[in-house]
Amino acid sequence: MKKIKVSHEVPLCLLEHSTQYNDYQYCLPHLMDKYEEYKNFFLQCRDKGIHIMMDNSLHELGTPYSKDRLLYWLEELKPQEFFIPDYWQDKTKSLVSAKEWAQYKEQFPDTVFIPVVQGNSKEEALECFSIYKNHLEYKKIAFSYGASWYKDVIEYNTPHSEKNIHARTMLGRIDFINWLYELGFLDEHDDIHLLGCQLPQEFSFYEKEIRNIISTIDTSNPIMASIERLEYTKFGLETKPKTRIDDVMEISISSIDISLLNRNTLYFKTLNNL
Repeated sequence: MKKIKVSHEVPLCLLEHSTQYNDYQYCLPHLMDKYEEYKNFFLQCRDKGIHIMMDNSLHELGTPYSKDRLLYWLEELKPQEFFIPDYWQDKTKSLVSAKEWAQYKEQFPDTVFIPVVQGNSKEEALECFSIYKNHLEYKKIAFSYGASWYKDVIEYNTPHSEKNIHARTMLGRIDFINWLYELGFLDEHDDIHLLGCQLPQEFSFYEKEIRNIISTIDTSNPIMASIERLEYTKFGLETKPKTRIDDVMEISISSIDISLLNRNTLYFKTLNNL
């Protein structure tokens, strides 16, 4: 079974520490412009030949980072992979963006451009994926973790189903990806990335056929859980940490239980057989 590579976004005080548990480094471009320490770390990663995936900062900003700054950092950082601008649950705007950014592939031949599946329903997301793959010919495609309709993909009848929206949303992404595979839209030749997670145990539920086409995962979950003093159990977590990376970028290392953080990052991989 193919090795799935994992990266956890971290605050400034943990940038160097993250090299102990990250298989690659995940860059948020708006932070490159905000923090000199962050920028220098990623430029050092570039110079050391460390694999870098550069996001477009939609999740953090609510809208993709400016086009001129994304192009600047593509040229300067030379990431191996880049998530082109997408728009939250907006299939049309995301497809227009994917078509626009496809023209830059030749300008950055050493960077894999990755679109993110968006849509306001299961059917819209399927159409978005199909166009990315079959018409715009993107070779690697990403799936976000928190689409609002994920929670409605499967019927839940357990007593806690209404309370645990995190579990429902987690299972919704799993079900959606399985559905694409069963319909033949996804196959063994595909390459996908999973953006974030609702609950850290999600990745243990994918069947071998799906795991073989997931090449990369990014999530700050074990880091944010540690900052909130949440310890992973053998089942993972029941709720998603509320902390966002932008809220804790300047946190001091003395505020973090490093022993707990080391345990959670290790347990994340153990829990998911990574």
